[in-house]
Amino acid sequence: MRLPNKLFSYEESTLANLPVVLAELEEGPLPVLELLERVRPTIGDADEFLDTMVCLYALGAVELTDERQVISHAGTAMV
Repeated sequence: MRLPNKLFSYEESTLANLPVVLAELEEGPLPVLELLERVRPTIGDADEFLDTMVCLYALGAVELTDERQVISHAGTAMV
């Protein structure tokens, strides 16, 4: 995970990706691969997407369900 520091600006950090993913999830749950395809132009590769998802999960902002493998917004007060 990239955090803002002397080497990486906020825009280059993982933190800048959090609102991008949460904005896609405002419409409702999405399959993981569909979400990846929607945010790929902004976020970039799958590694950066995974770092973003781990961060959001740790913050309790997203929930992963095993049944449909869908990501849903957990209703936190982020963004």
